[in-house]
Amino acid sequence: MKEVSFGQYYPVSSFVHKVDPRLKIVCLIAYIVAIFLAKNFYGLAACAFVLILTVAFSRVPVLKVLKAVRGVIVLILFTAALNIFFYRGEGEPYFRWTVFAVYREGLIFSAFLVTRLVLLVTFSSMLTYTTTPVSLCDGLESLLTPLKWIRFPVHALALIMSLALRMIPILSDETERIKSAQMARGADFESGNIVKRIKAMIPILIPLLISAFRRADELGEAMEARCYMGDKKRTKYKKLRFTWRDPIVFLLIGGLVAGVVLLRVYLGGVL
Repeated sequence: MKEVSFGQYYPVSSFVHKVDPRLKIVCLIAYIVAIFLAKNFYGLAACAFVLILTVAFSRVPVLKVLKAVRGVIVLILFTAALNIFFYRGEGEPYFRWTVFAVYREGLIFSAFLVTRLVLLVTFSSMLTYTTTPVSLCDGLESLLTPLKWIRFPVHALALIMSLALRMIPILSDETERIKSAQMARGADFESGNIVKRIKAMIPILIPLLISAFRRADELGEAMEARCYMGDKKRTKYKKLRFTWRDPIVFLLIGGLVAGVVLLRVYLGGVL
């Protein structure tokens, strides 16, 4: 869990950090839409350009951003293998063995999907790298304000999300401490087959669950001691306000979506 990047905030003062969290959430949604609208490598290149600009102006180290890919490397390899060996193209295959065959179209389409997945994961991680959990949940609550008209518990949803994001790095550190303590007692988590390794994780999972429930109970008592009453007549110490940076970001992400649509219309698909 120490390699999990989602939910971790990188504290630094940058252009991206100071963008309104509401706009960041909207930009993430628009970026995801742009990625799935892209049907050729030109569209993905435009998405990659926006990602490079975001990383450059966020001052987050590139290696730290790339760590987000490590969490989904198995999914990436599985997706690549499926498309390489089972995508049927035209002409003679480069390689054939029983039901497996490697076509040119399969290689191209696999590279396209892998690139799309990497861009999606890395840009999503930038949201939590550049936005504190409190700001992120304030932005989400503000965007979902119209749902209060139908009595949807918007504040409760934002609170749950905030607590969940805060618990990710805490549980990550707790897992490492428990694992180190068990290894000091002679536990072996590396050797043996998959069944033995799963059984070896039990001494970690049980203390971790107990610790998580204990922290949740302490948090509940702390909120009750402070007379927390949900969203009844609550005010905010820091109110969200748009600044001069936000129109620039809005125009950039809007131009990305428009450009991807034009590339899709005029250049067609990847194959």
